[in-house]
Amino acid sequence: MLLVLFAPEDEVVFRDETGAELTANARRFVSRLAASRYLGYLKGQKAAMTGQPGAHTNRPELVAVHGYDTKYAMHALRLGLQGIELLTTGRITLPVPEPHRGYLRAIRRGEQSLEEVLDAITDAEERLARLRDSPAIPDHPDRQWVDDWLHRSYQNFWARTR
Repeated sequence: MLLVLFAPEDEVVFRDETGAELTANARRFVSRLAASRYLGYLKGQKAAMTGQPGAHTNRPELVAVHGYDTKYAMHALRLGLQGIELLTTGRITLPVPEPHRGYLRAIRRGEQSLEEVLDAITDAEERLARLRDSPAIPDHPDRQWVDDWLHRSYQNFWARTR
């Protein structure tokens, strides 16, 4: 859900003052909770990539050719990289910048060994976990600001539509 806050300006079809205020305050969503969500999703993709018990893959043809599900692998690493960027900068660059974008695409095409990909994912997972546990990261998003923004947004909308 956070990715919409970081859409490049040239890709935005419509954004009013309310949306501009929200995207300008995207850093208020940085939290241990967000980091935990990124980690959870990363771990799910990693489990599916390697076919761990309880994980489900719909792409046995990728596993047969490459030894792992390259799509899950690419997403697992992307999630780790984006989570790290969010926690260190308060932003997520879209699209994923180079050199990461090229590397993620190479993974998706099956051009990287399973061992190398697992090492990269594990490294991102560990870095993200360390950032999540840092005392510099708040436990939760700035819920007071979000509630106030939401309240103002509704009131402004209703005032304009009367």
